[in-house]
Amino acid sequence: MNADSNHLLTKALVSVYTGSGRGKTTAALGLALRVLGWGGSVCVVQFIKGYANIGEARIADSFPQRFKLVQFAADDGLSITENDLLSRVDAAGKALCFAESVVAEGQYDLVILDEINNALSYNLISLPPVLEMIHARPDHVELVLTGRGAPDEIIEVADYVTEMKLVKHPFERGITARRGIDY
Repeated sequence: MNADSNHLLTKALVSVYTGSGRGKTTAALGLALRVLGWGGSVCVVQFIKGYANIGEARIADSFPQRFKLVQFAADDGLSITENDLLSRVDAAGKALCFAESVVAEGQYDLVILDEINNALSYNLISLPPVLEMIHARPDHVELVLTGRGAPDEIIEVADYVTEMKLVKHPFERGITARRGIDY
């Protein structure tokens, strides 16, 4: 912890992991592991995703006071149909309200807004409140925004931007997601 306060950082930054390739959430969770290793605290807010049994949720249980993971979708989040659009808008709105509250409270050193870029690109939430949350965050709260299709405005305000490019994926050979590796 930082000697000046109860927080790990005094000047936190904003990271964006975007693009069509695999690894956006995985990169964010790697950063979470690093923060936890230094005694910091992490909150992961999962927009769109609603997997019942994922590795990151299992590890969060090992750090009950320092690692919180909250999901706001009722299913796997792989596609959005017209039938579930209204429920998706509602869930994404709840995720955004929760994220705004968590960021503003400043309890966590790192807040990961997982798949928020997808929620923006699907128009499940609007951009202005996300930008306001970024600008109004406490100085010690590091933010990570993941998901495909990060808006230009998000890229502009970010300090780090990494684009994951899909070159090859085992799904092309019929290999499905694997426990412990892909979830």
